[in-house]
Amino acid sequence: MKYIISCLLIVFLFITSLLVGVKEVTLQSIFNNMNDEQSILIISRLPRTLALILTGMGLSIAGFVMQQLAQNKFVSPSTIGTIEASKFGILISLLLFPTYGLITKTTISFIITALFSILFIILIQRLKNKNIIFVPLLGIMFGYIINAFATYFAFKNNIVQNMAGWLIGDFSNILQGNYESLYFIIPAITILYCYANEFVVLGMGESYAKNLGLNYQQVLMIGLICVSLTVSIIVVNVGAIPFVGLVVPNIISLLYGDNLKRMLPLSALFGAIFLLAADIVGRWIIFPYELPIGLTVGVIGGIFFFVILLKRKN
Repeated sequence: MKYIISCLLIVFLFITSLLVGVKEVTLQSIFNNMNDEQSILIISRLPRTLALILTGMGLSIAGFVMQQLAQNKFVSPSTIGTIEASKFGILISLLLFPTYGLITKTTISFIITALFSILFIILIQRLKNKNIIFVPLLGIMFGYIINAFATYFAFKNNIVQNMAGWLIGDFSNILQGNYESLYFIIPAITILYCYANEFVVLGMGESYAKNLGLNYQQVLMIGLICVSLTVSIIVVNVGAIPFVGLVVPNIISLLYGDNLKRMLPLSALFGAIFLLAADIVGRWIIFPYELPIGLTVGVIGGIFFFVILLKRKN
């Protein structure tokens, strides 16, 4: 039943997203012959809505998997420096290969993100104190350090303003022809789903996983690579989106438990719903202008996160 309700919500928000905007578009125009309204739908509204769905699914699943890999419910790409590492990778690609295209930028961002993600996992594995609050705090500090290095290099090369544009996620520039690389998220999250049971075992600890015959390092690397690829693609295309990978998995876990194989599809659906709703609110609240989705998600996600903290404490 919950899957049916989730799918119906996505359909409703999908249609609403297509219709909301400065240019009025009606449902009837979708089925008419080619006109201005239909052109807007094909070139702008449909790519934006699909990008929102893919991003929401990717970030929520990436957050769910990272929580298993780090054995901590408050870990996500936005709390362990993964997003900052991706931005650092974009900066390096701009400095070393300024004339190259999106594929090069994504590839370098992915490599840097994967390296820093592996470094953070190694770091927390060596910690004696793995308190549920201490680990994400360490991750936030880790992210600030990466961001400080990135800001220094950006300042030295006079591209601080360019870097500031990556800090707030924004879907307003998504058009047909410049978002299609987001579809590479699909094979990444498919692999994560196939290894869901292994990630659950991984979350019980290295010694426990090895006793069950699991190749701990191999599964860990698969998870980190897929998460890094997902986050890199999203940051390169739409910028940094906070809280989705933290809030959605925790809500799903509180409501339905921690069965990763069963909860990953539901987490993906909730992630898409959350991002679609936040984007519609951002377009509607100061119409005809719009708020960057990074701001609306930050506000809504912050409220949800505070509630989750209280629930976990109780």
